[in-house]
Amino acid sequence: LIMSPAMWKWTCLVSHLLLSTTVSPLGRQQPLHPKRPFITFTGDQAEGNFNHLVVDERTGHIYLGAVNRIYKLSSDLKVLVTHQTGPDEDNPKCYPPRIVQTCNEPLTPTNNINKMLLIDYKENRLIACGSLYQGICKLLRLDDLFKLGEPFHKKEHYLSGVNESGSVFGVIVSYSNMDDKLFIATAVDGKPEYFPTISSRKLTKNSEADGMFAYVFHDEFVASMIKIPSDTFTIIPDFDIYYIYGFSSGNFVYFLTLQPEMISPPGSTTKEQVYTSKLVRLCKEDTAFNSYVEVPIGCEKNGVEYRLLQAAYLSKAGTILARSLGVGPEDDILFTVFSKGQKRKMKSLDESALCIFVLKKINDRIKDRLQSCYRGEGTLDLAWLKVKDIPCSSALLTIDDNFCGLDMNAPLGVSSMVRGLPIFTEDGDRMTSVIAYVYKNHSLAFVGTKSGKLKK
Repeated sequence: LIMSPAMWKWTCLVSHLLLSTTVSPLGRQQPLHPKRPFITFTGDQAEGNFNHLVVDERTGHIYLGAVNRIYKLSSDLKVLVTHQTGPDEDNPKCYPPRIVQTCNEPLTPTNNINKMLLIDYKENRLIACGSLYQGICKLLRLDDLFKLGEPFHKKEHYLSGVNESGSVFGVIVSYSNMDDKLFIATAVDGKPEYFPTISSRKLTKNSEADGMFAYVFHDEFVASMIKIPSDTFTIIPDFDIYYIYGFSSGNFVYFLTLQPEMISPPGSTTKEQVYTSKLVRLCKEDTAFNSYVEVPIGCEKNGVEYRLLQAAYLSKAGTILARSLGVGPEDDILFTVFSKGQKRKMKSLDESALCIFVLKKINDRIKDRLQSCYRGEGTLDLAWLKVKDIPCSSALLTIDDNFCGLDMNAPLGVSSMVRGLPIFTEDGDRMTSVIAYVYKNHSLAFVGTKSGKLKK
């Protein structure tokens, strides 16, 4: 989630509001004074922007990933501990990194931009991944940010050469009787031969274990990863898949993405590049990634298309919203922010919409697509495969809600877009981030805007 420095003020405020007790012992909500000042934290200005924030749901402590620093803050934003992550001598052209073998490129003092920050509750550690050395990660003890491990000896330890803070998204899948898994999704910046765009990694109990971040499965032919074919870049030279959000639900892991593709406008003989927002789904237990399916998502209101995904958040429906949507209170709901159009990823228009999706309805669309493909209907229809007309193969089998694919008809794309339900639009101050939760049966959403405003 990329935010301007101004955006962090409302983010820290939201964190404080959610962590602070606002209910009296008698159960009456205590109103916040309208003139109560923001609680803010300002880091070392010389170090640059903050990049990521996570909150320990057990203690209320806040972990802030910044340029060259990891901060641990109290729930009222007092600094408890800091950990320095950079700068260091590096060059982005060094692959493998110079800490592994000699690099002939000139080395210069390079900032370490925090690209991913995750709390591993099971092992009481923080996973902090940065931009130095092709994207390696540190494992830090939650209590004092002591470095428990920093794997960098193997090529799978380098997650991404992209230096933007929003280029990597991770989802931890936890188990009670075995090592956890870490699903990593990342932009590859034109280096598909080095970095898979999605992979699942081992999250070992021992932070210094040789197998930390190794692929869950890897042999000569199959691995727990998806790589973008190199020839895709001959069609779209700047092709990449940008990951906006990720989560797990039921038997699946999901990522919400933004990716370019070439389309032919109506009445035109030439193709133009646009951006399409897509949801990607994988089975948690699929070591060969045969379950990879992606489906386009978007929103429309009064004839205006909102197609450029800005942010997303998974929440429950709650009793009142569930009733109006015809679902259960515990059903998963995706709150999403889209900006208008689908052509300008880097300079999104200010018109934006807050839309909701019922996750079950997206899964039903995916199941319908899987069933039709395994009847031999249509093609795989993935924009980032150079050959888009690979036909679906027929197979006699039952495809239920938890079908995880076979060594055929994969990876698979859904052609028809799933449309969200628009619930709020903003024309002047683009919405850029969102969180949501259920309070007394009501579904509440906090939205942050381009200018640093907070809307409830």
